[in-house]
Amino acid sequence: MKILVVSNYNDIHVVRPEAEIFVSLAKLGYDITIMTYQESNYVKRFEEYGIKIIPFHPEKKFDKSEIAFMRSEAIKGKYDVVHLFNNVATINGIKAFKDLAIKIILYRGYSANMHWWDLTSYLKHLNKRVDYIICNSIGVANDLIENGKLPKQKAIVINKGHNIDWYSDVKPIAIKKELGINEDAFTVVLVANNRRMKGVKYLMEATKYIPSDCNIHFLLVGNDLKNKENETILTQSPNKDKVHFLGYRKDALRIVKSSSVFVLTSIKGESITKSVLEAMSMGTPSIISDIKGNVELHENGVSGLVVKSKDAKGFAEAIVKVYNNPELLKQFSEKSQERIRIVLSHDQTVKKYQELYAKISG
Repeated sequence: MKILVVSNYNDIHVVRPEAEIFVSLAKLGYDITIMTYQESNYVKRFEEYGIKIIPFHPEKKFDKSEIAFMRSEAIKGKYDVVHLFNNVATINGIKAFKDLAIKIILYRGYSANMHWWDLTSYLKHLNKRVDYIICNSIGVANDLIENGKLPKQKAIVINKGHNIDWYSDVKPIAIKKELGINEDAFTVVLVANNRRMKGVKYLMEATKYIPSDCNIHFLLVGNDLKNKENETILTQSPNKDKVHFLGYRKDALRIVKSSSVFVLTSIKGESITKSVLEAMSMGTPSIISDIKGNVELHENGVSGLVVKSKDAKGFAEAIVKVYNNPELLKQFSEKSQERIRIVLSHDQTVKKYQELYAKISG
């Protein structure tokens, strides 16, 4: 089986769970070619494992020259399968391969904004030429089937699994010392950029319900989190002085590793969010909302806590619960890593890709 992949592999940290799938498949003997930017940081690693690199990535939707290039390569390479991982690759790829004997496989990691009546969806995931869609969670698959009216057999659930060894070199950082926080402080970290779907305002609201005598500090890592909405909410919080806006940090993983608990208050759209998987892989316990996809990350009360979306008081209660229960926190740490190894592992992901290829080859 010959496999063609079209994706952007510029940022090693962001793309690792996806890129490592094809490294592992190459180790197993699969014939893989990847279309990506020549300057991509993963190119050298791909080539080390015999993966052929085509230094190209489509830039414009419906671009005739890019479509022609992709089509020419597909014909010349005689590929059995093509993976298209982003919107530009998907739209141009479907046109390029529309009448070729090649299986088109898309990826979907977002559990919202997919509707059968939205005509633009038929340029991508709902296009009849698409053979399979790899869904990053059951929630994503259900969204495609229920709201997109996608045939069930096309939705293949394969998580972008993780490997705890990827984070073995992440060292804790002395963030409390940097911020002038008492070393005994319990730190709650959130890593996200300022997007409404992240529901950060509900964490700000949650600080109102936490007793002021609790030695709990909040570390917010990401772009534009110190904004008018969040600051206005905090003016009414007895814990406003314990909220620290750190902005974008290249050492975000080190901050997460150093924190007592990771919190994500997302309200929609996500699917087994990477930042939570990272925290789990490093043994940092997490508290998450019950939105589609993410709710699959934890066995509630065993490997972490799951709180109803938009429930600020519920998040406050969950934070205080783990603050007052070190043994439970330790359990969550151990069970999080166990869940990564058993349920959400990179090896499981690779195995399911193999099963899909076996199904295709008959």
